[in-house]
Amino acid sequence: MKLVIHGKNIEITDAIREYVHQKIEKAVSHFQHITNEVDVHLSVARNPRITTKQAAEVTIYANGNVIRAEESSENLYASIDLVADKIARQLRKYKERRQDQKTHGQPTNQALVPEPVAADLIGDRTPELPNEVIRTKYFTMPPMTLAEATEQLQLVGHDFYMFRNSESGEINVVYERNHGGYGVIQPRKTNGHTNGKNGNSAHVNHPVGDKSHLYK
Repeated sequence: MKLVIHGKNIEITDAIREYVHQKIEKAVSHFQHITNEVDVHLSVARNPRITTKQAAEVTIYANGNVIRAEESSENLYASIDLVADKIARQLRKYKERRQDQKTHGQPTNQALVPEPVAADLIGDRTPELPNEVIRTKYFTMPPMTLAEATEQLQLVGHDFYMFRNSESGEINVVYERNHGGYGVIQPRKTNGHTNGKNGNSAHVNHPVGDKSHLYK
């Protein structure tokens, strides 16, 4: 198993490196047969308004899947303890889900609700990027089904997940709805149709520039 440690605004000392190896290797000890690589990112926030400045993030690449956990506190060693416990729970859920799929077959996409997209999200405003890019991430995007993307969403610990739909070949976003369940955002062709299976167009009347409907 490959374990890589990165640091931001912090020096990775031998003591920190040894502690990370000890805690993370223990957390994944029962899952090493499915774990290909473990990426650990330690950071210290410079913003004085942030009280939980010491953060530890763990990303595990397991058989083509990504499992992620992040914790922060006032102490780096405490953050490492917390994230090690969390990633161990994530791995157990992943293994249980895999076993359940083998027993009962693959999950369906019935819980996923295609979300209507307004024709114009910005109106006459000029798109602007933030002055500073806080963090950039690069990752492979192999084609997957909506059900597989939903599973990835649960594993990475975010409230949305971007993926390439294996049926349409388009980039989609699956996300957690505020009122429960999951939704999926799909690109729309210029003729008003989506690239999904049914190809039905969805017409909505939202104020120009209003994107709130995307996150309900």
